[in-house]
Amino acid sequence: MAAQPTFPAPVIWSPDYEVDIGPHVFPTAKYRLVRERLLEEGRVREEEFVIPEPASWEELARVHTDRYLEKIRTGDFTPEEILLLELPFSPQLRAASILCAGGTYTAGRLALTHGVVPHLGGGFHHAFADHGEGFCLLNDVAVATRTLQAEDGVERVMIVDLDVHHGNGTAAIFRDDSSVFTFSMHQEWNYPAVKPPGDLDLGLEDGTEDEEYRNVLERHLPDALDRHRPEVVFYLAGADPYRDDQLGGLGLTLEGLRARDRFVFQTLDSRKVPVAVTLAGGYAYRNEDTVEIHRNTVVEVLEAQRNWTRS
Repeated sequence: MAAQPTFPAPVIWSPDYEVDIGPHVFPTAKYRLVRERLLEEGRVREEEFVIPEPASWEELARVHTDRYLEKIRTGDFTPEEILLLELPFSPQLRAASILCAGGTYTAGRLALTHGVVPHLGGGFHHAFADHGEGFCLLNDVAVATRTLQAEDGVERVMIVDLDVHHGNGTAAIFRDDSSVFTFSMHQEWNYPAVKPPGDLDLGLEDGTEDEEYRNVLERHLPDALDRHRPEVVFYLAGADPYRDDQLGGLGLTLEGLRARDRFVFQTLDSRKVPVAVTLAGGYAYRNEDTVEIHRNTVVEVLEAQRNWTRS
């Protein structure tokens, strides 16, 4: 399904993604701060931001079990489940998570016509069908994938997950589904301890730096794309492979992460595969570094979209 690009591409975002979770390593303000940077620099105009509709309960049920969705409706979580989630549950968190799932679907749907669409949110890949883990209440990419397949005529999807952590929930959800290819390149000796197998899992050693990281990505991503031939890709552009991330242990620089993103977009552009981009993780010791990494990702998205339009 080749996209027929239009310009400019929308940027998906909502102010409701910023949730008060108290003192926490997860900086939910980063979504707003990235948006503000893009506006200040004149890279995106106010009217180019699209606030999505929340996912419906029917859409969520394409991925998550009825029992788990009932817990989300009522907030009836056990202390053990909250410990596993690693976030304080609240109605605001529920609303933000459902809205974010809608945002990732919106990015995927619009990518079919715009070629490359960024979502200032999303990438909650630790959520399983029946429970949440690791800051992830709902698996927005899985919900978006199933909704594209059910409502937009998409058959083959590929999830390219370059967060520092393995996408365990995503891998488990699509374990027996040949229509969805899960590609995860992550730090092997990091969370989660148990990593359900995906279609291609590339575990990196602690401290892996820019050149080695890029070599592994260049060696495996083009071949995976050519084998699966996806009609759309969801790209989790995690900021946490950064060398100064609190929850990561890889050694990438700001420049290395930007080069990573550029390679992903050039590789997809050469095959004319539409891509929806989610920001995924990012927990740098300096929050401004996390914002800079995400901002750089969006700048590379915008450049990729312009190139896509010209070709």
